[in-house]
Amino acid sequence: MSTILIKSATIINENKQFVSDLLVKEGLIERIDGQIDVKADQTINAEGLYLLPGCIDDQVHFREPGLTHKGDIHSESRAAVAGGITSFMEMPNTVPNTLTKELLEQKYEIAARNSLANYSFYMGASNDNLDEVLKTDIKNVCGIKVFMGSSTGNMLVDDPKALESIFAQSPMLIATHCEDEATIKSNLEHYKQLLGENIPVRLHPKIRSEEACYLSSSMAVDMAKKYNTRLHILHISTEKETSLFDNKTALKDKRITAEACIHHLWFSDQDYEAKGNFIKWNPAIKKASDRDAILKAVLNGRIDVIATDHAPHTLEEKSKSYLQAPSGGPLVQHALPAMLELYHHGKITLEQIAEKMAHNVAICFEIEKRGYIREGYWADLVLVDLNNPWNVNKDNLLYKCKWSPFEGSTFRSKVMHTLVSGNLAYSNGSLIEGKSGKRLNFNR
Repeated sequence: MSTILIKSATIINENKQFVSDLLVKEGLIERIDGQIDVKADQTINAEGLYLLPGCIDDQVHFREPGLTHKGDIHSESRAAVAGGITSFMEMPNTVPNTLTKELLEQKYEIAARNSLANYSFYMGASNDNLDEVLKTDIKNVCGIKVFMGSSTGNMLVDDPKALESIFAQSPMLIATHCEDEATIKSNLEHYKQLLGENIPVRLHPKIRSEEACYLSSSMAVDMAKKYNTRLHILHISTEKETSLFDNKTALKDKRITAEACIHHLWFSDQDYEAKGNFIKWNPAIKKASDRDAILKAVLNGRIDVIATDHAPHTLEEKSKSYLQAPSGGPLVQHALPAMLELYHHGKITLEQIAEKMAHNVAICFEIEKRGYIREGYWADLVLVDLNNPWNVNKDNLLYKCKWSPFEGSTFRSKVMHTLVSGNLAYSNGSLIEGKSGKRLNFNR
């Protein structure tokens, strides 16, 4: 039986910080104790390192099948593991769109062969696939994805009757992309009349505006309240939207939850001049006051989880003009280091990072035996050195697209080791391949 002993780690878990040993046996956390004296197959000296539960990213686009020139499940899961993300939930706007049970299972089969991280995949909703949506197994699929605003891939659900039926009948959590399509089209037409095809990227947050986000998010919240739907709104990008969410109810009892993404917590509209299309996301990065309000909502419990919306495109695609360049960018390798940088700036605690990037994701999605450092739970773990500065550059990027909006940045904290379902998958700068992650299961 394979065993890994982690010695003298500073464990960050469930709002506590303490030094302890931890024993992993057959993929599970066997024992957490101040002193464990057993002979293990492998021993990691973690003195001076911090042990956090592996991050669970509830929103990624790994581009397989159909768009593998941008990224694939193998390449992007490698980058995720190197960044301390041990589990991911991937979106259905691949090619073909994941709109049937058969297409969904094909993605699981690819991940079972090729993913270094644990995995789950969303079932996609469209205007006319409710019968397929209702076949989704709530025990081993993370949720249903509904695009209430168009983004990469044509999966917009814009038929009011179809939308109501999905909200009324969905057997499980619905995750929504919320931007009002009519508002976006009107704003875009306005700027096209003013500027023709030469619209600068700095106008992206004016086109995909606060109003577009709030109209759609508030509609989703109203519909969820009407039908008592389990609703999870993705990538909140405005201060105004944060007022839609509750921070009085315990997370386990919430029917409506929300997510913040790394780019909306880090960048602002002042960065478009330097970064251009490399920070073009949908919804758009907006004002510094929006960024600060989103962080405040994360800290006060209105926003429940932090994710990436990792969405790689090629350098060639992102180098096109504003109207031609797709939205999205790669983030999984740098999400945890970026949040640890905010910790160094005094903006968030280590305990809050563990809560928002692991504990709360497990609660929101009712994930079985993950998201915590607990005896009997799967050993999804990340060891970080909080004082080991490194520079993000092309030589250390693991994304298939080979670029990052963080290029040129220096992070003070470095991921040293990552365990996925008890297997050491990343250690001291090297990936250890050969063991695949596991399919996530859900206590529903």
